[in-house]
Amino acid sequence: MPDRPPRPRHPLRQWLLTGGLMLTLAAGTAHAGAQKEEALADSVRGALAAAIADNRPVRPAFASGTERLGYLKWLGEMSRRLESKIPEAQVRVELIETVYYEAKRAGLEPALVLGLVQVESGFRKYAISSVSARGLMQVMPFWVRTIGDGDTRKLFHLQSNLRYGCTILRHYLDREDGDLFLALGRYNGSRGRPEYPNAVLAAWKRWQYSEATVTMAGDPEPAAPARRALPPEAPARNPFSPQRITNPS
Repeated sequence: MPDRPPRPRHPLRQWLLTGGLMLTLAAGTAHAGAQKEEALADSVRGALAAAIADNRPVRPAFASGTERLGYLKWLGEMSRRLESKIPEAQVRVELIETVYYEAKRAGLEPALVLGLVQVESGFRKYAISSVSARGLMQVMPFWVRTIGDGDTRKLFHLQSNLRYGCTILRHYLDREDGDLFLALGRYNGSRGRPEYPNAVLAAWKRWQYSEATVTMAGDPEPAAPARRALPPEAPARNPFSPQRITNPS
């Protein structure tokens, strides 16, 4: 019997197959910009390396039962908001607890860090962008070589990725004299353009909450939160009207 000619694929079936493949490939990628590798003064590199290597306990200590209760309420609310993206409760809570610790440690608002993670990776721990930025906060591998031990696999580790991301954002804030708009632009590699900062600021507002003041283990007093660049109800700012976030330490 002669071979039968191949049956042509139905256009809809072909579209579904190729579309499914594209969705599968996209699931592990992120569309972050590229942070620019710049020369750092020895003192700056040393300070950043020390911040990355800080081994204080990851769980916060509370000055009072009221603070602990406030924190638990915040944790529960953030967990509820994140449930659609991370169904596993234990994984979700671990992420939120670590965001809180690393954000406070760097003098940032946890809501800001959650907003940045949402924009950068969509809360995907193993996301990789087209320019090789990695993990939840889409950290470029050169940072691990510059201020870490060179092991880029750590950028897929929850706390390590958040430690690098928060430390880098704090560095850019200090470099831009507290101007969050410009610091976010540096973080994304798009300084001066409004799209990325506006996206993070909009996401930040969605994660706002009345947060408890928490004393970190080893701190002599409660850590002061960073000043807000924008109140929750304010529109995204004009880049020529700077908003400042100062280092609380």
